Amino acid sequence: MKRYCQTLTLRNDPQLIADYVKEHSRVWPEIREGIREVGILDMQIYLKGNLLFMIVDTVDDFDWEKDNARLAGLPRQREWEEYMSRFQNADPHAASHEKWQLMERIFKL
Repeated sequence: MKRYCQTLTLRNDPQLIADYVKEHSRVWPEIREGIREVGILDMQIYLKGNLLFMIVDTVDDFDWEKDNARLAGLPRQREWEEYMSRFQNADPHAASHEKWQLMERIFKL
């Protein structure tokens, strides 16, 4: 299994942040299916203020560039990304892996 950690900031507006959280309690079925289809086993998003932190666990042969490009081309994925962009400090036309910034692990116990 591979693990990727990423960060992204939301617009600093309490109502938009609350709406973003609400939307993630009802992620569209096609988005959930697409995430699994490309080899993502688990995905978790954490929130602190307007800062998001995402953990993505994938299959061993997951290729970050290739499989994220595949995900970006799946049905409704672009629509979801554009819809989510109204909450995010990111380019509204960017794919998920372009908006979310990969983090470098600096410690492991």
